[in-house]
Amino acid sequence: MYNPTCAYACHDALSDYQLSCSVPGDRGGHHHMGNTNRPAFTTLPDCYATDDNFLHSVSYCISTHCPGVSIPDIERYWETFLVGRFPDQPVPKEPYTIALLHADPPPNTTANYTTLLNSTALVSEETYLGVYNAHFYFEQMETRQSEFGLVLLITGTVIPIACSLLRFVPFPKAIASWFNAHFINPPLFGRRHRNPVLNLAIMPTRGQAMLIAYFIAINVVLSCAGYKPVMPNAFYETKRDQLLVYIANREGVLSLANLPLLVLYAGRNNFLLSITDWSYSTFVLLHRWIAILCTVEASIHSAMYLHMYLVAGDHAMVSKEAFWICGIVATLSFCILLPASMLPIRQKMYNLFLSSHFILAFTALVAVYFHIFHRFEHQWGYETWIYIALAIWAFDRTMRFIRLARNGLRMAEITIIDDNNIRVDIPGVTAQGHAYLYFPTLSWRVWENHPFSVMGTLMAQEPLKTSSPSTTTTGENTNLPFGDIEKAPARSSASDSGGYITPPSKTSSFKPGLTFFITTRGNGLTAALRNKKRLPVLVESSYAPSSLDELRTVPHCVVIAGGVGITAVVPVLRTRDNGCVRLYWGTRSLQLVDAAKAVLGPGVLDSSIVGEISVGRRLNLCDILEREVLEGSETAVVVCGPVEMADEVREIVCELGRKGRIVKLVDEAFSW
Repeated sequence: MYNPTCAYACHDALSDYQLSCSVPGDRGGHHHMGNTNRPAFTTLPDCYATDDNFLHSVSYCISTHCPGVSIPDIERYWETFLVGRFPDQPVPKEPYTIALLHADPPPNTTANYTTLLNSTALVSEETYLGVYNAHFYFEQMETRQSEFGLVLLITGTVIPIACSLLRFVPFPKAIASWFNAHFINPPLFGRRHRNPVLNLAIMPTRGQAMLIAYFIAINVVLSCAGYKPVMPNAFYETKRDQLLVYIANREGVLSLANLPLLVLYAGRNNFLLSITDWSYSTFVLLHRWIAILCTVEASIHSAMYLHMYLVAGDHAMVSKEAFWICGIVATLSFCILLPASMLPIRQKMYNLFLSSHFILAFTALVAVYFHIFHRFEHQWGYETWIYIALAIWAFDRTMRFIRLARNGLRMAEITIIDDNNIRVDIPGVTAQGHAYLYFPTLSWRVWENHPFSVMGTLMAQEPLKTSSPSTTTTGENTNLPFGDIEKAPARSSASDSGGYITPPSKTSSFKPGLTFFITTRGNGLTAALRNKKRLPVLVESSYAPSSLDELRTVPHCVVIAGGVGITAVVPVLRTRDNGCVRLYWGTRSLQLVDAAKAVLGPGVLDSSIVGEISVGRRLNLCDILEREVLEGSETAVVVCGPVEMADEVREIVCELGRKGRIVKLVDEAFSW
């Protein structure tokens, strides 16, 4: 910022004096600081570049106060920054070394603010020290807060990776299970995690709460540490004024430094999802807490500067400046975003929330950028934080578009399963995990999309006409060997009069395609699908859950599903060998069970895998887990279903872990 500091101090100590080429007025150029009783004048860049007395006085001051700075460094400063920092500014009419020669003989009078600078003059040592302190310690504060911002960004990226890598450390499984049961998996308070507290907020788990506590603590510490007010100081009259500016600037930079994390954690294509075993729901939860911190810091920054300008009597003038207006727009956008993102609004007016969230967030980022630009014009690099946040946002949106374009526009076939559920088949697309579906003709909100777990990845075609067992019909699609048909998802080419799907014959052929089971309760987009048979669809896929990968090494796996939650646990059922996994599924609909059997085939829902399928009554989760979580052997428990079921399973698993059972919990939830 001010390198070499001694040269900047000489310049600023003398630039406040009236030169022979200064013009009356108080706008358009450099304004003198301090005593407002002096005559108002403006010194333009051309004046600084050509006034002999100014150039000679500055060169002599630099020669006496910068003995340790090399001549090339001084010449670089002289040519680039002596007149100012703006682009296309004039350069001094003579180099530093020539100006210094013209300052001979050395001056013996000290410059006076009350008179015109009409000769080579000395700088008052008191004035020089005040300006030097102002530059040196202001730059020190700016450097420190930039370093603190990097601490936020780097730790916010590295800590999730480091914590996730702990799963590869060969800790004793019993100790790891006990630790998770006490400090990671339980809710921070009470028994609810996925079930909202007072329907207002999600209670974090203790593991999530540790990371939230870290972000709160590090932001508080970095907001309070490392201040060093020094007097005399040309910028501030008292140490209190100096400290207020330092704190306000620190809060502004920390708010900016949180923006990249804020955008990263909210993205579907967050690279941390691929590197870690953390769920998207965890990152969204962290996104909300960082948004609170970012908003609080931006509000403190704005409130402190408002207070300082009001006390100084400059608010009426400054409030008309573009940088001030943009700053107010940004802060208000952040402040509106918080209450507009509360859980009841997300649940009852999700589309309004999503649209307003995007508009307000984008408005805030643009307003912050122009706040910085109109105040500093790219001089200090504050806009770098905005560039990083926008780059992360652009990457996420680009990846979404690529995932959409890769699949193209498809046709979805809708089949009603029962009063609450439908089946959606999309031929010609492959995916795993979950996918986001867009139905552009279903609503004027063509951008609306929702995530759904992939139930099946192969679809049955019309039964093949064969003349003999060894003869097949050639064509674009291929047949599966008889032995593989039972392992493949299947779908009949027609439904019965009730809309229910009948199992395919063993002569069916298969083609790539996606099958989804979707609940249609309510009056949203999914409910509107019940009235359709076929409609265009865009598929953004695929997003594979990394949390299920590590289950392949666990010897015993218990899968608990509720309703259409069966779709999220299908990957576990497909990839586990018989005898190593047990499924317990509770549902209100027998038709849903029949539809799942038709899609998965008998090879997946085999009697050796299915522990219990309960229709119309609750599963006894306590008895199931007490029986299935074996002593002396590691067991993974995967749950996907209603929030009450998931919280009950979490509570039971944690209790078993505290009793010494070796158990791993995977909660396949997708929260917004």
